[in-house]
Amino acid sequence: MSRISNVFQKDGRKALIAYITTGYPSMEATLKVAPLLAEAGCDIIELGIPFSDPLADGVTIQNATHQALLNGVTVKKCLEAAGQIRRKVSVPLVFMGYLNPILHYGPEKFCADCAKAGIDGLIIPDLPPGELPALDDSAARHGIDVISFLAPNSSDARIKEVSGKAQGFIYLVSVTGVTGVRKGLSSDLKGFIARVRQATDLPLCIGFGISSAEQAAQAAELADGVIIGSRIIQLMEDGQKSYKKLREFLGEVRHGIGG
Repeated sequence: MSRISNVFQKDGRKALIAYITTGYPSMEATLKVAPLLAEAGCDIIELGIPFSDPLADGVTIQNATHQALLNGVTVKKCLEAAGQIRRKVSVPLVFMGYLNPILHYGPEKFCADCAKAGIDGLIIPDLPPGELPALDDSAARHGIDVISFLAPNSSDARIKEVSGKAQGFIYLVSVTGVTGVRKGLSSDLKGFIARVRQATDLPLCIGFGISSAEQAAQAAELADGVIIGSRIIQLMEDGQKSYKKLREFLGEVRHGIGG
């Protein structure tokens, strides 16, 4: 059983998944914040690989990605950072990145180097399930879960197709659109999750737009985990001064979702 699967075996505990952009606001910050996330109760850490055209991301993560690229962050440096973080934390680490940099690096080499660095999963927003068998095969050989997306506008046929190929957990997009802080969750979310539940026994985690402990608690009542990114990025903008606020925020979320 993978480290990701183990997260969802804890009775009564909903998974808290945190996203940070690797190299934002600096690589030093990434290496300091990642252990803080684990200490504050995060069960999985997503490390974003910066890319120049992050189509699924809103303004907050786009800006973080742009700054990371200006800082000279590359796929190789993300792998090096992941290796350093792995030596400090035991929670699963997941790379979230776009397909182009992975293809440029080489799917087999990328998966092999991910495994060496201690990466447990990959989230690739612009790669439909099954569209790149070479990557799927390489990930499987190296024990890495390829995590799939589903959105509220997914048809029943699409849900069935994705569920049949999904690994680790399924990333449920709370709204149709991009990442970013929002005022509330969609009223259609409950029905969407019910449709997905009929197609799979895999854990379901809700992301895109969760920015408060209240929203996280609402999402946790419906799903097996919640994913928070943009709000964490915002709280990191003041550098080390913001670490206390970040820890307090994650404590509130952890308390709100249970565990």
